[in-house]
Amino acid sequence: MEVKSAEFIKSSTDYTQCPAVHQPEYAFIGRSNVGKSSLINKLTNRKSLAKTSQNPGKTQTINHFLINDRWHLVDLPGYGYAKASKTERKKWGKMINDYILKREVLLGIFVLIDARHEPQKIDLEFLEWLGEERVPFTMVFTKSDKLSSNKLPQAIASYRKAILRTWEEMPTHFVTSSVSGLGCDEILKFIRDVNKTFQH
Repeated sequence: MEVKSAEFIKSSTDYTQCPAVHQPEYAFIGRSNVGKSSLINKLTNRKSLAKTSQNPGKTQTINHFLINDRWHLVDLPGYGYAKASKTERKKWGKMINDYILKREVLLGIFVLIDARHEPQKIDLEFLEWLGEERVPFTMVFTKSDKLSSNKLPQAIASYRKAILRTWEEMPTHFVTSSVSGLGCDEILKFIRDVNKTFQH
């Protein structure tokens, strides 16, 4: 699928404020500083569709982007941002949970994971929660260009090992780079295929 148009629609602080749409929606989420905005910009072939920042915790709202006038890409706040106050984190947590569990047109969550790090407890717990709530999700390993060709398979293998302790099989996953564009075509093809199943 080629991204011909991508436009920012709206920022919301609560799922009830999200645009009233009858088109499929896919949300991108991950720990702060996982490279979410950079990957969104690479996927859509736009330099600054999603705002990137050196400071983690930049995204604090639910941001909707309309792609090809056909589907929505949603940029969610990162989880596990330590510098935010406890009250702030709780507020973000509720906003994200409500959106994920109550948004009817949401067809799937892309959970971004920094390929350079050992499996993180917070990521594994989030995947576990999505599984328990029966929310369809896909794992996306980011920053693969920062790992050598032999370190990358090792990183994925360590996640596979951690996940298979509680899951029967490794969930669908993509390996990406917002520098080279690795994995972007595969993600767009995946979205195109899921879109075909959408009924509303």
